[in-house]
Amino acid sequence: MPDPTTATTILIGSFVILLLLKFPITFTLFISSVFTALYLNIPLLSIVQRTVSGVNSFSLLAIPFFILAGEIMGRGGISRRLVEFSNAIVGRVQGGLAQVNVLASMFFGGISGSAVADVSSIGTMLIPMMVDKGYDDDYSVAVTVTSSCQGVIIPPSHNMIIFSLAAGGGVSVGKLFLGGIVPGILLGVTLMVVAYVIAVKRGYPKEERYSLKRTLKVSRDAILGLLTVVIIIGGVVSGVFTATESASVAVVYAFIITFLVYREISIKELPKILIHSLRTLAMVMSLIAAASAFGWLLAYLRIPQSVTMFLLGISHNPIVLLLLINLMLLVLGAIMDMAPLIIIVTPILYPVIVGQLGMSPIQFGVMLILNLAIGLCTPPVGSALFVGSAIGKISIERATKAMFPFYIAMIITLLLVTFWPALTMTLPNLM
Repeated sequence: MPDPTTATTILIGSFVILLLLKFPITFTLFISSVFTALYLNIPLLSIVQRTVSGVNSFSLLAIPFFILAGEIMGRGGISRRLVEFSNAIVGRVQGGLAQVNVLASMFFGGISGSAVADVSSIGTMLIPMMVDKGYDDDYSVAVTVTSSCQGVIIPPSHNMIIFSLAAGGGVSVGKLFLGGIVPGILLGVTLMVVAYVIAVKRGYPKEERYSLKRTLKVSRDAILGLLTVVIIIGGVVSGVFTATESASVAVVYAFIITFLVYREISIKELPKILIHSLRTLAMVMSLIAAASAFGWLLAYLRIPQSVTMFLLGISHNPIVLLLLINLMLLVLGAIMDMAPLIIIVTPILYPVIVGQLGMSPIQFGVMLILNLAIGLCTPPVGSALFVGSAIGKISIERATKAMFPFYIAMIITLLLVTFWPALTMTLPNLM
């Protein structure tokens, strides 16, 4: 009879080995699941079924629409308008372009819901602009990469939909969206404070003051794009739309604004936008599918219960346990992609954090996603870090070193989200 301990060793051990051998994460998850199933004499058809069922969910239909809406708005000139709008608000501050960078990422993250899309769109524009105006290149990259993490917390975030699914489907997506607003804004504020302190110390310049006429014009143009977020959040929270329906409405609105109002690109660009969206969607969905089979085996081997007993064996102090869990998530986020991690660790940690420590599932979701967002800008596999370094044409090592002060700001925000429930729960409770 197969031994559960040996099976657990095969599952985790093969996963770690394949990861160290730099296999793609999707194949790593699936292959380790197959190895374990063979040892346990589980028919491989069951693994395939679990893989398929992982993406056979109505809730996940929102993800392709969110990706497409963000892609349309990103290609259609919204990023430039958000940069100008942010410049009108905070450009006159010392080191104004860094402040613009963070604020524009806050706005654009709310539209795209993706840190990598944020870095690609905002970074391509602002990093060269900052360097041309005398900002250090590593500082420019550090501000861009760390501020992009707001995109996965400020709604709409398809990662919150994945978390809701991984938590059993009982966590309201609308409440998760509301729960991410204040922590996302707080993260932006802390990053702006750090950017300002460094800017004053290094003597970075201010931006020119906008005239009233120009301010009104850029505000009008930017608000048309920002209404996408209002449609999504307002529709979900009010109950008019489900998350999937609001995402599809957002696509229609993004299409109208981009091709009929802004008109910076022609309708001939639509096939390219669809192909790029499809590539992103294929990557996300394949990760979710493979992680679903892996997560099913974790549950089959009762690993969540074992982890619960292990953590409670270390300490019953909630503060100690939450600090340990945050540390573990930060390490995991640095070596794995966000989507599979959400599916894998949510059922493992849910019994501990929600069941034993009494944290709200909404707060847990925001805490988890913020942890993994930090991983997007930390080596060795931080995708936002890689994109930012490539745009800024600097090494990963230089970018990482420049980000240390910003990491501190992000950790402070994470601790506040972890230990101050009102920060996350006030808006969901009010609504």
